Amino acid sequence: MRLRFSAGFVVAVLCVFHAARAQDTGATNRVGRFLATNDVIARIRDEGLNRSQLSNTLSYLCDVIGPRLTGSPNLRRANEWTRDTLTSWGLVNAQLEPWGPFGRGWSLQRFSAQVVEPQAIPLTAAPKAWSPGFEKPLMAEVVFIEAKTEAELAKYKGRLKGAIALVSSQREIAARFEAPSTRLNESNLLRLANAPAGGRSFPSRTPASPALLSNTPAAAVLGLQSNAFQAAITNTVSTNRPRAASARGTNAGPRQISSTERFQFAAREGAALIVASSAQGDGGTFFVESASVLTSTNTPGGGPALRRANSPWATNALTIPPQITVAAEDYHRLARMIQRGEKLKMAIDFAAQYHTNDPMAANTVAEIPGTDLKDEIVMLGGHLDSWHAGTGATDNGAGVAAAMEAVRIIKTLKLQPRRTIRVALWTGEEQGLLGSTAYVRDHFGYYTNMTNSSVTPPKGASEFARVAASRRTSDRSSAASSTRKLVRKPEYEKLSVYFNLDNGSGRIRGVHMQSNELVRPLFRKWLEPFRDLGAETLTASNTGGTDHLPFDAIGLPGFQFIQDPLEYWTRTHHANADVFDRIQFDDLKQASVIMAAFVYNAAMDDEKIPRKPLRD
Repeated sequence: MRLRFSAGFVVAVLCVFHAARAQDTGATNRVGRFLATNDVIARIRDEGLNRSQLSNTLSYLCDVIGPRLTGSPNLRRANEWTRDTLTSWGLVNAQLEPWGPFGRGWSLQRFSAQVVEPQAIPLTAAPKAWSPGFEKPLMAEVVFIEAKTEAELAKYKGRLKGAIALVSSQREIAARFEAPSTRLNESNLLRLANAPAGGRSFPSRTPASPALLSNTPAAAVLGLQSNAFQAAITNTVSTNRPRAASARGTNAGPRQISSTERFQFAAREGAALIVASSAQGDGGTFFVESASVLTSTNTPGGGPALRRANSPWATNALTIPPQITVAAEDYHRLARMIQRGEKLKMAIDFAAQYHTNDPMAANTVAEIPGTDLKDEIVMLGGHLDSWHAGTGATDNGAGVAAAMEAVRIIKTLKLQPRRTIRVALWTGEEQGLLGSTAYVRDHFGYYTNMTNSSVTPPKGASEFARVAASRRTSDRSSAASSTRKLVRKPEYEKLSVYFNLDNGSGRIRGVHMQSNELVRPLFRKWLEPFRDLGAETLTASNTGGTDHLPFDAIGLPGFQFIQDPLEYWTRTHHANADVFDRIQFDDLKQASVIMAAFVYNAAMDDEKIPRKPLRD
């Protein structure tokens, strides 16, 4: 059947269609106007989750520039690249702000290690940072120092000259029955939420810097993570660490010597190369550190005199032998072969360079200017330096990239913060929070009793000498803490808050409030839009070991976000596996968005972030 429509009917239909289309377009425009004018957080989410530049930033930083040891040419290149990139995004006052002197830099020029007799065995290994190399490749006999007592150690006297000495004990490599990568679950987060304020912290992965030691208990300063955080992840993270040695009674037999004492012995006996096993990791993953130094004493028990009495990066560092770290399974095979009577020869091609032309290091700093409250400051950041066996992706390229992405989002959206937003990318974190400590000292304040003195500590003083001095002062007299005085610099009252990210690429689950209950209602409000992304936990407990501590130490609000651990502590932290491919970008996008939102909210709020009472 053929339908016929009048002209009037057709006109009526067209009018209804156009009206509906206009209504739909109007609704779309209204949504667009709402997003543009009323819901900044929604716009931040959209930009960060859908148009992220994190992958580009991290690939250049980690793949192209590579590892960024403090004092190295790679770190200076990273400083300059981040400065220039932030400038290209529209930030102003981008600069490299010097601190130090730090000491000499170090970079690897060439490295390979393998057993060549009685058969070829390629080794998974890396030099220790600041270890000297060789003028030409070395081929030498391998000696496993199996001594457990001083009497047994004496048997190796005269056998190590020119040899390659294995100084670590063997450890059990247990099967992993728990996943190496984990997330915080509801039980973990509930424990954190219920944790009391403060609390003792665990030993740090880095020495504390002196400005911190002058203000807070050593246990808190040296903390890597709070008791609450460690308790929260105890049942979900298996670190496969070596078992602790059992305590020996006074009548239990000869004192057991440490691998440090075996190192000292091998160095004094003239070993050409000292080889250590990675104390953590398995399956080809190994963890690195700086070279050990030769001390002039023989304090029993591996006490302080046998620890690093002199930093290997110091310009006046004592002469030390070449040193490398070998993955545990490879190391154990060599040890077992020697125990069964095999004569091993190892070939090492190892060249390194010290850099002494400029002993200063620098932080990268840049700003988004504020408007009516432009003299006040909101800060965010992470540490740019890394270790050398990987490319510093999760520790802490992830935090650097997230901080850079946060300010990129704010600039891209043309948001106009009331307070000035300042991003800082720290260096020297791995050697003791040196860059952030120096920055806080120079911009915000310091305590006068760091060495029982009433004057500001000189910039030229060795950071570690000052640490030792402050420790000695603390040990000798408890009166020092009662006489200390906080010297406030001009920017002390201008800082609102500092936000830090430095626990890998795991998504943000909340905030460590550093015992500052005054921020709870504010942070609760700011986290509300991200509940669907898994971020809603606030814990009163402290966390340590990274660059918010210098701020917190002098009473300024400084916070580290709670993050899913993923495989940070088990596989990538200071390891050869700390590379781009271990970054979980969906998680890191979420983290950068939350960081951007927190920074923007802090920059727009009528009041600065409340400060907890300062304990003098």
